[in-house]
Amino acid sequence: MVEVRCLELAGVLEIISARFGDDRGFFSEVWNEAEWRNAGVGLEFVQDNHSFSAAKGVIRGLHYQLAPVAQDKLVRVTRGAIFDVAVDLRRSSPTFGRWTGVELSRERWNQLLVPKGFAHGFLTLEPECEVQYKVTAPYSREHERTIRFDDPALGIDWPDLGVTFQLSEKDAAASGFAAAETFE
Repeated sequence: MVEVRCLELAGVLEIISARFGDDRGFFSEVWNEAEWRNAGVGLEFVQDNHSFSAAKGVIRGLHYQLAPVAQDKLVRVTRGAIFDVAVDLRRSSPTFGRWTGVELSRERWNQLLVPKGFAHGFLTLEPECEVQYKVTAPYSREHERTIRFDDPALGIDWPDLGVTFQLSEKDAAASGFAAAETFE
């Protein structure tokens, strides 16, 4: 059984899959095409990605890909906890330029569905975080774009962890939201 919760921005969903446990551990079906389609989430994933961050305070993002390889992403944490963010890049949307965020963790066993037309990024809340996500289009360096995670125009309220955030060179050099290539 899957629980689907709509967040503030249309199309961004928090999803919680049932977890069945006993003294040996647990079992969970984190993706079932038929069940999810019945719940209103009909997607065809083509690639699985796995990210490891050693330290607390690692920022990854805000990333997205342009058409024809724009991606829906289904993000989950298998170790640790993150603050996961989606930013609406759809110019025709009443929530254009707004963001939503949710804590994803191994403990909560929740996932975030970030649809096409959104930038995505996350902050590790603990050391030793592992994040896995499915996407509906393959990675394309030519179509990948990055927006500065701390752009004041977005006003993302990242948790204060008492540490200096760590970014990749690419993310540190990202342009602001005003320069972003957006969607219709």
